[in-house]
Amino acid sequence: MATRNQEVARLLEHIADLLEIKGEQAFRVNAYRAAARRIEGLQQDVEDLFLEHHLRTIPGVGEALEQKIGEYLATGQLEYYERLKREFPPGLVALLAVPGLGPRKARAIYDHLGVANLEQLERALEEGRVRDLPGMGEKTEQNLLRELHRLKQRTTRQSLGLALPLAEDLVALLARQAPVERVSYAGSLRRARETIGDLDLLASGRDPEAIAEAFVGLPMVVEVLSRGPARCSVLAPGGQQVDLRIVDRASWGAALQYFTGSKAHNVRLRELAVRRGWKLNEYGLFDEQSGKRLDDGDEASIYHCLGLSWIPPELREDEGEIEAARVGALPHLVELADIQGDLHTHTDWTDGAHSLEEMAEAARARGYAYLAVTDHSKSLGVARGLNAARLMEQRRLVDRLNHTLAPFRVLLGTEMDIKRDGGLDFDDATLERLDYVSASIHSGMSQGEAQMTERILRALRNPHVAVLNHPRGRLIQRREAYEVDLEAVIRTAAACGVALEVNGQPNRLDLDGHWARQAREAGVRLAINTDAHATSQLELMRYGVATARRGWVERKDVLNALPLDELLATLRRKRGAEC
Repeated sequence: MATRNQEVARLLEHIADLLEIKGEQAFRVNAYRAAARRIEGLQQDVEDLFLEHHLRTIPGVGEALEQKIGEYLATGQLEYYERLKREFPPGLVALLAVPGLGPRKARAIYDHLGVANLEQLERALEEGRVRDLPGMGEKTEQNLLRELHRLKQRTTRQSLGLALPLAEDLVALLARQAPVERVSYAGSLRRARETIGDLDLLASGRDPEAIAEAFVGLPMVVEVLSRGPARCSVLAPGGQQVDLRIVDRASWGAALQYFTGSKAHNVRLRELAVRRGWKLNEYGLFDEQSGKRLDDGDEASIYHCLGLSWIPPELREDEGEIEAARVGALPHLVELADIQGDLHTHTDWTDGAHSLEEMAEAARARGYAYLAVTDHSKSLGVARGLNAARLMEQRRLVDRLNHTLAPFRVLLGTEMDIKRDGGLDFDDATLERLDYVSASIHSGMSQGEAQMTERILRALRNPHVAVLNHPRGRLIQRREAYEVDLEAVIRTAAACGVALEVNGQPNRLDLDGHWARQAREAGVRLAINTDAHATSQLELMRYGVATARRGWVERKDVLNALPLDELLATLRRKRGAEC
């Protein structure tokens, strides 16, 4: 069954729920429910019917429903539904997401207890106030509380850094323990989005039942939500929902493309297919008239049949990638193997967990040619930031290590604080003695946009500053970015030859893909770094690379993809340049 069929069916069910809460006549409520059931049971994809102007062929879909479904498929939203939701307290609509809490029970809880959001519902359930309502009882109350807790777990988005290792473990275990011919993760994780909702896995093999049996029996499965030969859903530790779809071998490429998304990207591909008289869905690419399969079961063939180069998953957001693929102008995206060194790392001289020697050895073991040690500067007292004297002690240790580890090179650097007025934590005489200088905002993040922007621009104009670290200062799901005119920052960085960082810490990923692309297109180099505070965190480079790829970044755009001699020459030229 097509995912969009389920999506449209859920929309119509939600409308029916709201109409029932509102007290509308039963025939109106039932009309939406009947249409939802018919669309969910379609063998055809409702989006194909929309593109072909055949929605009215669905029993029960008249002119009014045709317009509503078409509006939703075309725009991703339905004004009638949004207007209907606005007639109720916002939280009351959210109550309907709790399994077992239908429209009538939700309305009763609202009318009798004044409960209008999930927090109030949880409190009422825990205090035993729901059981005494008509049609409820203690058992219903306990079931609703359990389902509410499960809902809260399932709606938590995981960071890329948590979701990707889990998905890789699941894929590896399935490959070993299930009779799969192919298995992969898909969805927003494959596109390397910074946070992930449900994990989507895809598998194919001759024995779907055995694949499903192996999946629900994996050691990290906490609870089985549903199980079948085509789809299984489970909960993993932390409440992460994982959905496995099992497809036949011939449909593998189309299914991988479809379930990777994004929605907007897929719509564009379907439009290309329809214009050729073809039909594209998760089962394959077919000639509409003859029904002949046109793809060869491989994802790349879907794109090639449509006259496109294969598009890397990170670019599939309908942001120009289809146009570029049509004329062979897609970027050659940076890869993890292109990275020659890490330019943002910390040691136990400040707030790191490992010694400078250990960090250097770990970097060399990764095959890097160099590592910049960038311990904090004196203003960051909480991190035991270094003053100029201690920095020169570190200089002597770095020199000894470079003698021992050659040709590997440790660069003595600093992550220097940018003060509230844009001044820097070290004077130029100190900075002259360093191999590499980066600068960061760590305090005064509540400054207004104009003040923050000027503060950063002043720092960028210092000829010693080579890189601005985590330029927006955000912590994903914890702290919003500070107010700054990032377009002005990018212009000044381009003029002054300063690189902007893509920070690989999964709670930062800053710059994100959007701003990394803006910087690249303005001629600004990117530095993809880990901000590692331990040897194990050098592994975080892959998240920075994935984020840079979302920004269309190529190897030539990356400062630390340069060989050592070219990097050093670039840093020297930067210090001698006027800004």
